[in-house]
Amino acid sequence: MLATIAKKLSNFLIAIGATMLALMMFLTVVDVGLRYVFNRPLSGAFELVGYMMAIFVPFSIAYCGHKNEHITVDLFMDRFSSKTRSIADIITTFITLLFAIVIAWQNVLYFFEVKGSGLTSSVLLIPEYPFIAPTAIAFATFALILFVHLIELFSEVTN
Repeated sequence: MLATIAKKLSNFLIAIGATMLALMMFLTVVDVGLRYVFNRPLSGAFELVGYMMAIFVPFSIAYCGHKNEHITVDLFMDRFSSKTRSIADIITTFITLLFAIVIAWQNVLYFFEVKGSGLTSSVLLIPEYPFIAPTAIAFATFALILFVHLIELFSEVTN
């Protein structure tokens, strides 16, 4: 059941991330076109692209974790037995899970800190705090994905 929830969350987040990527590309093309054709760039386009990037990148990390397509280095691990590799996978997955939980938690705290400060962007005066939430959401989802993966690894080792 957790695996299904993690998969649905991951697919939802990557859909939002892909939408942000498409919007970033469209906004950049319009901004550059207006700058070179009419010498009138879009005011605040740089800020908006930065905010969209704050959504796209963390949501992509969660999806990468779901697909299990993050970077691994097998230079030494290929020389060990499958049981040793499984134990190493369990250890690294557990450590990564701890980091993901800490990152999600610290972003929740940072979200409330920035919300209380009233910090806004300089040109468009957009509040900053909503763009911290995607990192917390993405890393909480990534932690769930890692937890499911850890359960799968434990079941492989015990069988």
